[in-house]
Amino acid sequence: MNDQVVDAASGVITRDAGTDIEVTILMPCLDEAETVGICVEKAFSFLRTNGVAGEVIVADNGSTDGSQRIVEDLGARVVAVSERGYGAALMGGIAEARGRYIIIGDSDDSYDFSNLMPYVNALRDGNDLVMGNRFAGGIKPGAMPPLHRYLGTPVLSWLGRMLFRTVTRDFNCGLRGFGRSAALQMDLRTTGMEFASELVVKASLLGMRVTEVPTILSPAGRSRPPHLRSWRDGWRHLRFLLMYSPRWLFLYPGLLAMALGMAVMLWLLPGTRHVGTVGIDIHTMIYAGLALVAGFQAVVFAVFTKVFAISEGLLPPDSQLDRFFKYITLEVGLAVGFIMAAIGAAGTVYAVWLWARASFGAMDPGTLLRIVVPSGVFLTLGYQIVLSSFFLSILGLRRRR
Repeated sequence: MNDQVVDAASGVITRDAGTDIEVTILMPCLDEAETVGICVEKAFSFLRTNGVAGEVIVADNGSTDGSQRIVEDLGARVVAVSERGYGAALMGGIAEARGRYIIIGDSDDSYDFSNLMPYVNALRDGNDLVMGNRFAGGIKPGAMPPLHRYLGTPVLSWLGRMLFRTVTRDFNCGLRGFGRSAALQMDLRTTGMEFASELVVKASLLGMRVTEVPTILSPAGRSRPPHLRSWRDGWRHLRFLLMYSPRWLFLYPGLLAMALGMAVMLWLLPGTRHVGTVGIDIHTMIYAGLALVAGFQAVVFAVFTKVFAISEGLLPPDSQLDRFFKYITLEVGLAVGFIMAAIGAAGTVYAVWLWARASFGAMDPGTLLRIVVPSGVFLTLGYQIVLSSFFLSILGLRRRR
């Protein structure tokens, strides 16, 4: 049977008629023979009932239960996607979609494809991404495991809002709509379940308009277990959110470690400090110095990650980073690194001179280490700054290409 397209007058025509398609309803599918037909029928019913010019596409991810034949018999288009994964299937379907807007939803009959007008209206109003909110719309008994309902989804959604300043309160809702041009601008990359988070994150980073509509979640209509694996896929979502936010993963923890390390070192530099009956001495200063060095490494990793992600198209350009590189050049980094290394070397020479005055014999560890520890930290930081400056210069060549 020919792939069917529903025109705005609610008539069904063949794919070759050249209709201007407004909405593509896209469903990923892997062995959903029990429910995919129901979903396709509801999708076509929605288009006809509401007079929306649209098409229905099922992105099949290698089904072996005859799902493809069911879809084709109902007049929907099957797009075969060989690379496994939720994100891979949807990206394959997006590439083949002809609608100005795309609405995606699972093909397990947990979402009602006959009630999509809130999504269409929100897209027509100029929103780039329209997210469903199951907590606002309603979750029917047995539709969502308690682990997902009370821990996984709320925590990941809260973390996503904090990291990316988005309005989305249900990051994992499987029913959502977006403009096809917006999806292409996002340059989506992830092939697994974290694709759901990538859509929201990329829309936020690119400054797109995002809104939510209430969505009802029903129990899945299939009898087999779901493909979703709670802890594995939850970790993939969390990992993705952190990797796309170098500020929270590296920068802020690094700055905190540097500030604490520097403060404790300066506090202990004059001598032993007492907090109540506890004496805090040179041993704590050593750990403070290590915290300062480790914190600096985390800050440098934040810059490395940001530059690499921008050069690879994973993150959008950052004007603040461009201004940073305008003033912090290779030469400036080398100068700062060599000055810090020189200070550390001078402190080391001074410590050796004091040791020589004692005929290279035993000395008070507290006195000597209060010179050696800061000197070693300055030497290490100076060396790291020099190497980091060269590496950032190499990454900068890639950015300017």
